[in-house]
Amino acid sequence: MRKHLLTLCTLLGLSCLPLFAGTARADAGAAPTPGAETLGSAQAVLVSEVQLDGETLFRVRGVSALPATERARQIRERLIELADDPLIDASAVTTEVQGDRVRIYIDGEMVTGLVQADAEIEQVPLAVLAEATTARLTQAIEAYREARSSRSLLRSTGILLGISLFAALLVFAVSALFAWLNRLIERVVKRRIEHIERASHRVIDAAQLWSWLGGLLRGVRALTLIAIVLTWLNSALGLYPWTRPFAASIFQLILNPLQKMGNGFVASVPDLVFLVILFFVVRFVLQATRTFFERIDRGWIRLNSFDRDWALPTYRIVRILIIAFALVVAYPYIPGSDSEAFKGVSIFLGVVFSIGSSSFVANMLAGYSLTYRGAFREGDRVRIGEYTGEVVAVRALSTTLRSLKNEEINISNSEVLSSAVVNYSTYEKQQGLVLHTDVGIGFDTPWRQVEAMLKMAASRTAGLESDPEPFVLQTVIGDFAVTYQLNAYCRDVSQLMRVYSLLHANIQDVFNEYGVQIMSPNYESDPAAPKVVPPEDWYPAPATPPQR
Repeated sequence: MRKHLLTLCTLLGLSCLPLFAGTARADAGAAPTPGAETLGSAQAVLVSEVQLDGETLFRVRGVSALPATERARQIRERLIELADDPLIDASAVTTEVQGDRVRIYIDGEMVTGLVQADAEIEQVPLAVLAEATTARLTQAIEAYREARSSRSLLRSTGILLGISLFAALLVFAVSALFAWLNRLIERVVKRRIEHIERASHRVIDAAQLWSWLGGLLRGVRALTLIAIVLTWLNSALGLYPWTRPFAASIFQLILNPLQKMGNGFVASVPDLVFLVILFFVVRFVLQATRTFFERIDRGWIRLNSFDRDWALPTYRIVRILIIAFALVVAYPYIPGSDSEAFKGVSIFLGVVFSIGSSSFVANMLAGYSLTYRGAFREGDRVRIGEYTGEVVAVRALSTTLRSLKNEEINISNSEVLSSAVVNYSTYEKQQGLVLHTDVGIGFDTPWRQVEAMLKMAASRTAGLESDPEPFVLQTVIGDFAVTYQLNAYCRDVSQLMRVYSLLHANIQDVFNEYGVQIMSPNYESDPAAPKVVPPEDWYPAPATPPQR
């Protein structure tokens, strides 16, 4: 209700504007002189229209010393001065020929003079122009006086009050109609939308659909009310002579931009057609390219020196190149692309992208480089720098590892590209990964015994292969001990830590069984008794022996 009262008060307030405007002179205000043609400053100097109360009477020509707009303004002011004088007889119009010009008088008062250049505008003889102009001046003065008579003003005021009341009632009616439609749609349609949401398993959002429908109703309601107000305002301003010139400009304020947009759209139709055709051509090329690389990925098409794993990453690169080429081709055909504003925005976006996306582009290029580098695949057990884990995902910007402690490690591709990558999974299924560990044994223990014990420990370790057979290397002959390295093959790198732990436990057990002391590489003297654990002491509390 408050909105309706506000709208009504606005209409009534606007309806009083012509009454206040009547107290001012018709030529007052800062508005520009009417009648000046909008074909440029040079044309405005040459030709201008003489108008009175928004009606064009005739056109006059000007010169640089007296532009047409100034001449038309002087004639208009002279007409208003004569029309405001009730003693002047508007029908007493006479003409006087003076050489190459014709002077026009109303009741003995000169209004203007017409020259041959004025007649050339209308492409008629000067005498014909003078005759037509005298008749037009008489009609204009009489219409001017009639529009400002008390009877005409009262009639216009009555019509204004009538159309204002009708407009207010129409606003109330439209508001009530749309309120009723809103309730009706909410009662009928909203339930169906909610049913569709339940049937789609919440894929369709009922609240969002309802907000769109409500927004559409509110938009139609707003446009209807704006049309009512503009129509009323146009009619109200046209009732009074002082505001009549502004009546036509009300709709021009809206129609002119729409007309410009329409003309621009029509002018851009050929370019838009080209862009649509280009879109479908590029789409077809992308689909064909994707089909080709997908068949390579599936093994249906084989290319020499081209790995199947490169197919989809190569397609992504080719897709970017095709789209970039299409944008270059389409740019000149984009409406407004030749404007300075469009160029400025394009340059600004390019600078922002180049400054803010250096690391982004570096990581993306590194991601594609990793594909062709072939260092690892998803599911491989790798070590990248100081990180070790299973490759979970290789994305465009980063590589994700699952560590041996079940931690997720996200490494940027630029860092991966600059680091040494150790892949434990490359040969695990073919030859197996060689696990190795070092022990230091004193010189008093025969090396053949040490090798036999290390191989025995490897044979007891679940997860190590017997074929190929484990082997022992004597890597260092130190000052106090010999360093032996046990090497054994493992085909399941996912159990790497568990196998290493079992191997170390079995090495300790075997050396304890045979009474051989595992020595540190550096020591000062042999202990009085060998530092071994006898079998009967292998399971002190709280350790428990295995069930057999």
